[in-house]
Order: sequence, then C-alpha cells, then structure tokens
Amino acid sequence: MNRILEEKIVKVFLFITAITAVFSVLLIGVFVFMEGMPIFLKYGITDVLFGPVWNPSSGVYGIWPMIVGTIYVTLIAILIGAPMGLGVAVYLVEIANKRIAKLIVPAVELLAGIPSVVYGLFGMFAVRSIIAELERGPLADYLPSNYQTGYSVLTAGIILAIMILPTIINISLDALKAVPREYKEGSLALGVSHWQTIYKVLVPAAKSGIITAIILGVGRALGETMAVIMVIGNTPLVPVLDWTGLFAPARSLTANIALEMGYAGPEHQQALFATGIVLFVFIIVLNSLTTLLVRRKGRK
Repeated sequence: MNRILEEKIVKVFLFITAITAVFSVLLIGVFVFMEGMPIFLKYGITDVLFGPVWNPSSGVYGIWPMIVGTIYVTLIAILIGAPMGLGVAVYLVEIANKRIAKLIVPAVELLAGIPSVVYGLFGMFAVRSIIAELERGPLADYLPSNYQTGYSVLTAGIILAIMILPTIINISLDALKAVPREYKEGSLALGVSHWQTIYKVLVPAAKSGIITAIILGVGRALGETMAVIMVIGNTPLVPVLDWTGLFAPARSLTANIALEMGYAGPEHQQALFATGIVLFVFIIVLNSLTTLLVRRKGRK
C-alpha cells in the first residue's frame, strides 16, 4: 500500500509540474497580448506592423523598421552560421580522429556557455573595428558617412552567427550520428568516395535533424538582446535591402524593448508590448515548424 501511495504521489507531482510549465507559457502569452493589443486596436494592425517610422514622442509607433532589422540580422547569422555549424558537425562525425574531437567538442560546449555580454564586447572591440576599417577604407566612396562606424547589421549578424554555432553543431551532430551505419557501408561498398557518401547519403539522411538545428538557431538569433544592442547601432530605420544595407545601423525587436522600456510612458509601453507580440508570434511559428519536423522524422 505504501508503494502504491508513493507512486500516486509521484505521478501527481509530475502532472502538476507539467501543467505548471504549460500554464506559465499561457500566462506569459496572455499577459503580453493583453498589454500590447490596445495599441493595435487604437492605431490599426497595418499601421503598427508596417509603419516605417518609430517616434514615440510624436505618438508614431511603426514597428516595421525593427521587423526588417531583426529578419535581416537573422538571415545573415544563418547564412554564415548554418554552413559553418554543419561543416563542423560533419567533420567531427566523419573526418576528425578521437583526439581532435575531444578538443573540439568541449570548445563548442564552452562556446554555448559564454554570456551574451561577452560576445557583445568581442563584437564591439574586434569585429566592429574590422568592419569600420573596411567602411572608411575600400568602401568609403560607396557608403554614407553615418554608415562608417562599424555598428551595423553585418556586425550583429557575424556575432549572432558565432552565438548560434553551438546549437547548430550539437543538434546536427546528433542527427548525423543517428544515421544507420549501414547507409555509409552500403555506399562505400558500391565504390562511392567518402566525400560523395557524406554529401549524397549521410547529410540527406539527417536532413530533418539538420533543418531542426537551423530553425532552433534562428530562434536563438531572434531572441538575442544584449549582444545585438552592443553592435547593431540601434537606429530605428529600415535598412536598405542591397549590399550597402549590410553596413547600415539598425534596430532589432528585442533591442527596441530593452532600450526603451525603462522610460516608456503608458502608451509607449503598450507599443513595446506590441513589439513583444510580434516577437512572440515569430517564436511560436518557429517552434511549430520544429515540432512538425520532429514528428515527420519520427513517422519516417
């Protein structure tokens, strides 16, 4: 009887824990939507989401510059970080010997544990300086003077690419290790080279896991705040969508909230919560895509 009672208590405790996690997410979502929806109702969803001007002192709350800045920076981070992360994962699984792997894997784990403010400092004093030298040197004739500071979309994208590497590497590593060994052995037995086996057999077989890794990397990039604030320039303007826009200062959704919440008035605060709603929707969509991919992989 005591054992049965203990099992029931453990089951109830675990159920309460699970419900608490779900309830916490719902509570946060309801709170953010309740605080942010009034600004959409007052000014209109279209004007708030696609408004090109953010000027709270004049009662203008266009979030579009921050949406574009966030997407721009995230795309740069993924274009740089995804190939690098996948390359490291392939190298560790298929090419590196055990001694080298024992050195690289702890380094990747250490990379995941570095605080974001340290990444921001590295970006400010190392990456930004290099970008600024390029802007004032070879690119000076093509860029306006306010671009030539190093604080730019490109600098933020590079820092985010470094920050998402551990996520992409670790999940891609697990996906590649999960590919049945028979796939590789069968490919090599047919006379296919090692590189062709990796490119044509192993990576496609681990495709769902790799895509999941990239999506989770996007989620990490979308949610990053401190490092981005320190290097992006924090200018609420829509970056030009050509190569010069890479060197333009911008502002992300998370940076917008962190920079202005401390002194925001009631309506301004509602606009910042509306910014949070947009970010919340982005994260929900990404998590839904990840869940669908994982279930699809499980069915296969």
